[in-house]
Amino acid sequence: MQLTRSLPADVRPVSLLEPTASKDLYFALLDEPKQDAVRHRAADYLRDQLEIAADLPCDLPVDPAGLGDWLGGHTERIGRQYQAYLDSRRAGAPRRYFSSKAHALHFLHGVAPTKLVDGAWLYGLLQRWDEPRFQALIQTYLEELGEGLPEKNHVVLYRKLLANQGCDDWQDLDEEHFVQGAIQLALAECAEQFLPEVIGFNLGYEQLPLHLLITAYELTELGIDPYYFTLHVTVDNADNGHARKAVQSLQAAWPQVGDSAEFYRRVGNGYRLNELGASTLSVIEGFDIDREVRRILEKKAAVGQFVHSDYCRFEGRTVNQWLAAPTLIEQFLDIMQRRGWIKRGQDPQASRFWQLITGEQAPMFGVFSSHEQQLIHDWIAGDWLAEQSPKAARPPLRPAQGQCDDRHPQQRRADNDFDQEAQLLEQQLARLPSREARMRHLLPLLAPTLHHSHAGLLATRLFTELFN
Repeated sequence: MQLTRSLPADVRPVSLLEPTASKDLYFALLDEPKQDAVRHRAADYLRDQLEIAADLPCDLPVDPAGLGDWLGGHTERIGRQYQAYLDSRRAGAPRRYFSSKAHALHFLHGVAPTKLVDGAWLYGLLQRWDEPRFQALIQTYLEELGEGLPEKNHVVLYRKLLANQGCDDWQDLDEEHFVQGAIQLALAECAEQFLPEVIGFNLGYEQLPLHLLITAYELTELGIDPYYFTLHVTVDNADNGHARKAVQSLQAAWPQVGDSAEFYRRVGNGYRLNELGASTLSVIEGFDIDREVRRILEKKAAVGQFVHSDYCRFEGRTVNQWLAAPTLIEQFLDIMQRRGWIKRGQDPQASRFWQLITGEQAPMFGVFSSHEQQLIHDWIAGDWLAEQSPKAARPPLRPAQGQCDDRHPQQRRADNDFDQEAQLLEQQLARLPSREARMRHLLPLLAPTLHHSHAGLLATRLFTELFN
């Protein structure tokens, strides 16, 4: 998982790239990653980002022989900080990150572009699956993919989490939210040119950060399934998990011929790439519930300005007229508060506006997603929410088990459309002459854009069996 920033809170790396360079590249790498023009853009993008990252501080030991102690020290420090957090909570301190459930959903939504390409930076190493120096890195990638099990595949889990919370409309987020995802996808396509940087990025990303532990704890309190995050706590452990493997992978790939100092310098710059773009903490700290509610209503107004009747008027204007100009939204909200349609600082059920948008019989049922409703609910409730006795959170949901199609190939029906894709893939593999040929045939389906699909999950299971 991405490290907590080592930069001061008020210092943010400034990119000199085009205003939408990261976002445009992110979607280009999802849509057409193999196009030469896109791959050239990805390489240029990485060079630009590495130039920015080179000026940032780095806490890696000067002597790589000290990486073992560095890992142990980091793990101990995070453990002590987390215990101090737990002690403060037991003593009555409020949540550190999330002031409300709406705040937590804002975070899940804001980091989606990064989480939805989780592990992507290692994909480019799969082509070297038969080289011992990359075994641990490839194993890490396969574990990010859940080894083909949907209940363990990190992207599948996060997609489900977003869908369950109504947060899957992340495509219009601001540019900085796409920087980390663009870096990861670019590394996936350009590993041959940026191998030390891939190894360094992996070293940084796989260290257990404090924010991961606190996030999982507070999501549980708010009744949001934390499994995606708790899974990373276990797999990223410093004993035998991804954090340890990241150090071992660097040691395994250490050049025996050539300039090892230059190799380690490039590793350090790859490590620093973790500091660019929106981070967990910057997304959390950037939450402004007033701004978010205005944003929601401005978005809805594009359609809403045409569908309301003229029955109800506020200050001489119909609802359609208020919604026709985004600049009027804030004034419209103020008027609804003065007229008693919205009663801030009280139970939202006391607000007529809230009753219009919630419940199956509500006049505006279905207009607002569950995420948007939660934002409006917590905005109306305000301080009233904090005054309520905390309720026990729902038990965390667990991914359904047994979703994989583990039937033997002969048990699949040839006339079953659900099984056609799996059967075709197995037939293609059966015709190939060697283990190497089968593994290379499967590689495209393990790409960041496909591994979470039905065919990609099957391909990952088959590749994992062949790899091990």
